[in-house]
Amino acid sequence: MLPAETQRIIDKYGIKYVLAQFVDIHGAAKTKSVPICGLKTVAEEGAGFAGFAISGMGMEPHGPDFMARGDLSTLTPVPWQPGYGRVVCVGHVDGKPHPFDSRYVLQQQVQRLHDKGWTLNTGLEPEFNLMRRDEQGKLQLVDPSDNLDKPCYDYKGLSRSRVFLERLTEALQAVDFEVYQIDHEDANGQFEINYTYSDALTSADRFTFFRMAAGEIANDLGMICSFMPKPDPKRAGNGMHFHLSISSAENKNLFHDASDPSGMGLSKLAYHFAAGLLAHGPALCAFAAPTVNSYKRLVVGNSLSGATWAPAFIAFGANNRSAMVRVPYGRLEFRLPDAGCNPYLVSAAIIAAGLDGIDRQLEIDHVCNENLYSLSLEQIAERGIKTLPQSLKEACDALEADPLFAEVLGPQIVGEFIKLKRMEWVEYSRHVSDWEVQRYTEFF
Repeated sequence: MLPAETQRIIDKYGIKYVLAQFVDIHGAAKTKSVPICGLKTVAEEGAGFAGFAISGMGMEPHGPDFMARGDLSTLTPVPWQPGYGRVVCVGHVDGKPHPFDSRYVLQQQVQRLHDKGWTLNTGLEPEFNLMRRDEQGKLQLVDPSDNLDKPCYDYKGLSRSRVFLERLTEALQAVDFEVYQIDHEDANGQFEINYTYSDALTSADRFTFFRMAAGEIANDLGMICSFMPKPDPKRAGNGMHFHLSISSAENKNLFHDASDPSGMGLSKLAYHFAAGLLAHGPALCAFAAPTVNSYKRLVVGNSLSGATWAPAFIAFGANNRSAMVRVPYGRLEFRLPDAGCNPYLVSAAIIAAGLDGIDRQLEIDHVCNENLYSLSLEQIAERGIKTLPQSLKEACDALEADPLFAEVLGPQIVGEFIKLKRMEWVEYSRHVSDWEVQRYTEFF
């Protein structure tokens, strides 16, 4: 017998099949379609998967099954697939939560906050590009007229992609996303849909659903919705800024303090949390910018896009969009993550770093309120500001050198993440690009 609320949702939306969904170590959604009669089994025992076939689960072909056990409280309809629902799962192996499952890793960090009476609330800002393939299979803009040098907030660019944007927005609203604005971003064919914050676990679940919805709705329209961090070297990349605050039963925002003499409206707790993010910035980079392509976005020096919104330096500032941690009054904005990250791992790492800052009472030693993009590397160094890793290899080195994350998140998932990402770097390093062929074939 299913819980009454679960049965109500099934009846209300005519759900016949349920997608038992989890993510691999990269944050990519994985599912099995389960007839509704099997939902109770998914909740109690789990849907069975061959763990060796899933990236980053640390399993071998001769090992036990990976059982994705569904959380019935997450059951929602899938608006773009009538008759389908989604239930978010956590992987179990031999009857226990699997330490390689990133949602489980986040749950453990959420519990650390809960033990203190706290909840981390996160507001995510996913950016994405709309593309299509031409007859030769090459990627092109969906709207060729979206060609302004400064397209941000452009009415025509927004209007001419409204069919996709409206369908996506309405699909999100159907499952209680509070969408409050939609805009054309700084690159041609780039957009952002903003929705209200929630607790960290729910936010990660929602972002996963967001990517699922965006990808399938775009496909239905003959488009590609890309969350690639930097699809065009001459245009701004796809970030996913995390807005952060901690609440308790008594206080909606423990990060806010109107008496803050700096005028940023931050509490001592917020400053310690932010200092933890800065202290672990290089290692955090591996989770927040987890692809080879991510480091075409996090550039030091001249950017081919002319303007950049991605942080390259470990800095803290008031309303400073060139800093890694920005303060939009009374909360923090962590600007490092890109839209290709695993939201569960990033959120877990944020909690780990922030709590370390609180536990050790770390302080912000410098508030940077100048445009870091306009300064030379010598000027940056004079201010004592350090640079973020400039490649996936450097980020992996930093993560391996920082013992906090293996200790707190678990050596299994951190070790597996580093192993896979180092291999990604090796594959990239060995690849011969079109640029190399064109430059060197007859160069000598």
